[in-house]
Amino acid sequence: MKEEALINEDIRFEQVRCIDEDGTPKGIISSYEALKLSREAGLDLVCISLTAKPPVCKIMNYGKFRYQAEKKQKEARKKQKQIEVKEIKLSTHIAQNDINYKVKHAIEFLNDGKHVKFKVFLRGREMGDPSAGFAVIRKVISLVEDISHMDKEPKVEGRYVNVLMLPNKDLKEPKKDDKKSEEKKTEAFNSIQLMKGEDNAKDEN
Repeated sequence: MKEEALINEDIRFEQVRCIDEDGTPKGIISSYEALKLSREAGLDLVCISLTAKPPVCKIMNYGKFRYQAEKKQKEARKKQKQIEVKEIKLSTHIAQNDINYKVKHAIEFLNDGKHVKFKVFLRGREMGDPSAGFAVIRKVISLVEDISHMDKEPKVEGRYVNVLMLPNKDLKEPKKDDKKSEEKKTEAFNSIQLMKGEDNAKDEN
């Protein structure tokens, strides 16, 4: 409610359309009578429509009304808070271990509530046939689909095949018996560990 809202003694119209706390119409009465009714109820008289003819006034708890209005405004501001978008770039010839590494970070971002934009770079002739780019995009989507969903279908933008992944809000509290989701989230990490083990074995040889 705005500070300049007319309340109680500030309402000095000859006639007003009065509504009680429960929304029941009290008819068109003088502002004096409306104020009297609000006082008898231990509440306030608030002008909720100044432009109506006659102006509309409601009997209510003005303090409570202001609190609820401010609470709604705060919630609206939170929703308008800018969402952080993390970009992850790939290529059509990216190795599987590199995909796993990048997907691991994507999962961390998504679990933190961030949006993730996968971008597959198209080279030369791939611009005319971006199927390889879409194949890579589909692969990474399959690795994060249990914790996220596409904002829109993948598409070519400039020299990239792009897709924006949004976190699934309802997966913030996963079910205890939902083992499949947990296995998917750790798949990339396990693959990385396996690759590291193979690399170490090669170094020892």
